[in-house]
Amino acid sequence: MSTTPPPPRLATASWVHAARAFIVPLALAQFICSFAGSNMNVMIADISDDLDTTVKGVQTAITLFLLIMAILMIPCSKLTDRWGRKRCFNLGLTLYGIGALLSAVAPGLGVLILGNSVFEGVGTALLIPPVYILATLWFDDMTSRASACGAISGMGGVGAAAGPLIGGLITSGISWRAAFVFQAAVVALIVVLSRGLVDPVPADPTRPFDAVGAVLSAVGMFFVVFGILQAGTNNILFAVCLAVGLAFLIAFYLYIRSRERAGKEALLSTGLFKNRTSDIALVTQNMQWLLLMGVSFVVSVFLQEVRGYSAIGTGVVFTAATVGVLVSSFAAQRLAKKFSQRTLIVAGFVTTLIGIGLLLGFVHHSSRVVAFVPGLLLIGLGLGVMLTPSVNVVQSSFPESLQGEISGLSRAVSNLGSSFGTAIAGTILVSVVALGTRSYAVAMIVLGVFGLIGLGAALFLPAKVERA
Repeated sequence: MSTTPPPPRLATASWVHAARAFIVPLALAQFICSFAGSNMNVMIADISDDLDTTVKGVQTAITLFLLIMAILMIPCSKLTDRWGRKRCFNLGLTLYGIGALLSAVAPGLGVLILGNSVFEGVGTALLIPPVYILATLWFDDMTSRASACGAISGMGGVGAAAGPLIGGLITSGISWRAAFVFQAAVVALIVVLSRGLVDPVPADPTRPFDAVGAVLSAVGMFFVVFGILQAGTNNILFAVCLAVGLAFLIAFYLYIRSRERAGKEALLSTGLFKNRTSDIALVTQNMQWLLLMGVSFVVSVFLQEVRGYSAIGTGVVFTAATVGVLVSSFAAQRLAKKFSQRTLIVAGFVTTLIGIGLLLGFVHHSSRVVAFVPGLLLIGLGLGVMLTPSVNVVQSSFPESLQGEISGLSRAVSNLGSSFGTAIAGTILVSVVALGTRSYAVAMIVLGVFGLIGLGAALFLPAKVERA
């Protein structure tokens, strides 16, 4: 059946029901993957004690999960053409579910990394590209497609913001292990709800896959983020890893350019980076997720390690951010009718920066929980209002034929931002955690600088984005 909506007077309840049935499992999939990236932040103390590890060890597990997602997102988006979108979606759910259950019974950090970072990371990389590609293929009307992608990406923001609250409730009420059982249960629900999903385009097993390009890009991004994790503890290794990572990324670019010139299909088209509007919007996406995950990690570690908060106490503090993201996400469609995408993105960064300023100012003057509420609320409102517009600008900058490819790049850039946020801000905080409030302030100032970079990029966006 076509999901192109009929004219308003001819709209039927059956079409609305079919559209909702299609969107719900996809939105839930994005929700649980984003939830997985932030819910562990409130379990840091519990996991460290239970598995006899350190804050740095848990940070490594969280960052590796986000990194594996990022480095495999583009290759996995390409595999959807060969294997089919529905098959990749189901395979990703299966791996994710296995990883969640493995994490729930982990006897040590190594098994936790295997289950959470590897299995869940690979599973997420396989299932997220089909989510956006299916939405793009099914909703061929621009308005309905924007609404569908907005709902899905909005649920991603909600999942990331609500992760600390839900994770805190489960950890304090039962155990941190139960939070992974919860993830497995949600995955099982998605499997049931997605049984009726149909891939509108058949798989093409003969479609070429650029394996060399996939390896070069993955190794390059891995070494860059792994190097950041070494900052402050082994600066020589930090410099070496950064140099190796950049070398591999340069080699990746030269390789895919040579393949294109030879008339062969590359892992990623260099033409995607020649669209100025999209390039700028991708920067804003990267900064948004860097801020979301960076703030979440820094505040969570500070509350647990310095202030001595429990998982539930830390999660309750993040209720303000969750409410902010929910309010602004649900209002996003109405706001988009009144304001340009550029205006919403700029307003989002300004609001987020004010929130970071409040988190910096109030923490020095009060040890009460309420000191964090105003800042986290504004950060939630700011991020929620600009997540969807940035995605819309990127997707709208390219024609139909490139939607699948740009969708994979967009998701990779967002997840790379998440891993950068946890790695950069987290490394600053963890390396000087003994300094307490001072280390928190340094980490938040660094996040503020990245927020200014995002705001600067947003100001260069065109006032009106035309559909390519």
